[in-house]
Amino acid sequence: MTTVRPHGQLPAEDILARLGTRAVVLVGMPGAGKSSVGRRLAKRLGLPFVDADEEIERAACMSIPEIFARRGEAEFREGEKRVVARLLQSGPMVLATGGGAFMSAETRAIVAQYGISIWLRADLHTLLRRVKKRTDRPLLAQGDPAAKLAALLRHRSPTYAGADVVVDSRDVAHDVVVDEVVAALGRHLTSPDRGPSTMPVSPAPSVPPGAQRSAVRVDLAGRPYDILIGPGLLTETGTHVTALRKGARVAIVTDRNVAAAGHMATVEASLDAAGIAHTAIVVEPGEKTKCWAGLQQVVEGLIAARIERRDLVLALGGGVVGDLAGFSASVLRRGVDVVQAPTTLLSQVDSSVGGKTGINSPQGKNLVGTFHQPVLVLADTGALDTLPAREVTAGYAEVVKYGLIGDHALFEWLEKDFAGVLNGGPARIEAVAASCLAKAAIVARDEKETGDRALLNLGHTFGHALEAGAGFSDRLLHGEGVAIGMALAFAFSARLGLCSGQEVTRVVHHLQAAGLPTKISDVPGELPDTDGLMTLISQDKKVSRGALTFILVKGIGQAFVARDVDPAEVRAFLAEVR
Repeated sequence: MTTVRPHGQLPAEDILARLGTRAVVLVGMPGAGKSSVGRRLAKRLGLPFVDADEEIERAACMSIPEIFARRGEAEFREGEKRVVARLLQSGPMVLATGGGAFMSAETRAIVAQYGISIWLRADLHTLLRRVKKRTDRPLLAQGDPAAKLAALLRHRSPTYAGADVVVDSRDVAHDVVVDEVVAALGRHLTSPDRGPSTMPVSPAPSVPPGAQRSAVRVDLAGRPYDILIGPGLLTETGTHVTALRKGARVAIVTDRNVAAAGHMATVEASLDAAGIAHTAIVVEPGEKTKCWAGLQQVVEGLIAARIERRDLVLALGGGVVGDLAGFSASVLRRGVDVVQAPTTLLSQVDSSVGGKTGINSPQGKNLVGTFHQPVLVLADTGALDTLPAREVTAGYAEVVKYGLIGDHALFEWLEKDFAGVLNGGPARIEAVAASCLAKAAIVARDEKETGDRALLNLGHTFGHALEAGAGFSDRLLHGEGVAIGMALAFAFSARLGLCSGQEVTRVVHHLQAAGLPTKISDVPGELPDTDGLMTLISQDKKVSRGALTFILVKGIGQAFVARDVDPAEVRAFLAEVR
């Protein structure tokens, strides 16, 4: 895949001749840069620039927020349709439309008749950063802007994708994006079939045509890092490592299954191509490797490879590898930086982000560990295509979790599109990005889990006890334990009168529809009795001075931290649901 460079662009006069009386219409989300790019594009082409929102405000003698407040969104949309139709029929121009304008079928029809539509596509993190300081976005004014923006992006993207041309609006100089718009517009106007013309997200040849990339920034004070999301990232490992730490050696920590899938060879080839010295430590797959012996194997391997403080440990695999590699890096020479390259859905949406590392004890899960933030996360969604279906389904439980703890709109979207997440494609990438954005926001506020980061443990107290009871074996994968735990957390909340039974039924139905277990009896084989499970629950990391702490809910998207939960209530509940 190649990027059209400015010297290969169709001259402005040729573009104008091919446009004729049509307008260039920019569509996309708030924060996509329609106005800033549009003004520069109009100047480049020698056309007038018109901002539809400014025209609407001028006609109404009110600002957009005032129109929403006084007349409501429905009346605003009707006026918007009339203004856009009038403008499009007044001759060639560059027209920047409001974020919701293209959602109208009538407006899309008139755009198709009188213009060429260009979707300025931006990822969620970029949009959020651009709009968070703006107060003139009525649809984002109340509640959590990140959750609202994510919901709008999920809802609108399929419609935006119907534009004639798609160009990615990235954090580069505006003129770079304008160059890409002009190039893509020229390609569209000279294309024999005049089909949609899409500029690539990245010029790297490893990215399949039309593939979508996303990026999320974890804004920790003094230690920010990026989560890159999309297909083909493993083939670019050498490029990213060179940019991050030129001259560093790399120790790849992976497991036998990941190596057999070919991912280690892909990473090694990329490092070789970049001239980066590297070594590999391969452990056995599975939760049982997260133990003292596994930690010793990795640490001793890193020492034998002479990995020093300026070098990098690269965790290539799922949650087990990520935890082992991160923990080992945190204690080696009192701290070596780690790059997380998660290859499972669960690790891409959860364990690779946020810096938690650890190993298990016979007395409980993740009871020994450190906080050690990565310096980069490469979430190659193409790697998920090699996973068994059960692994993908188990990882999906952590995606659902983000909707249940604080994003009702995300849960609603998952109810409709979960098959797309499980089967791959754009829905999966969007789900990974939405999950990472949600976790990144929480981690930035509460890195060491002294406050609301504990919400990320919804379902984990019950789930971890069941995992330990199953001997950390393949009888119960971590995501499956979380799914049962979330169903139990909702049912326990209903028992305490905190949420309705209908909410419990809805959550359980969705988890079951996705192929996840929801009952203790769904775990094959023997488990500890109620007293045994209570003993395991009492070892949970959130226990403080012997008091039980649970993440409970008042409904979907309304999780909260409940401290001093009565153990007798938990015991009676477990005895009832077993």
